Amino acid sequence: MSQVKPSEPRALRLLESRFAILRLAPDAQPPDWLFRSRSGVYSLTRTPDELSVVCVESDVPASSQPCERGWRMLLLEGPIPFEAVGVLAALVGPLAEAAVPVFAISTFDTDALLVRESDLERAVEVLGRTHRWLRP
Repeated sequence: MSQVKPSEPRALRLLESRFAILRLAPDAQPPDWLFRSRSGVYSLTRTPDELSVVCVESDVPASSQPCERGWRMLLLEGPIPFEAVGVLAALVGPLAEAAVPVFAISTFDTDALLVRESDLERAVEVLGRTHRWLRP
């Protein structure tokens, strides 16, 4: 069996906006307000049990429940080859050791981690030991 070498650390960028994470019913339609967002950053993920929405917090109507507010997004420099090994582990491992909860999103080109704003300073410090930061 061949040895697979983990990927080199990639640069991270902290997006300026605060984000929210919503859970909708599994058969719910994506909310119309999401597509009117001026930020252009959102994620929709449907499983048999739910429709999850991640978007800029200011786009979410106050009545939306359940909704977790106050998250910040750390975007990994991409594109990341599908053959890359250990990319997320290199991020979430040190954060787990520092007791920083994360919410991960993957796209075709990259990965993003959301951390609570109250944990942001600690997350930036921990990840800054192994990754470089890009300016927004």
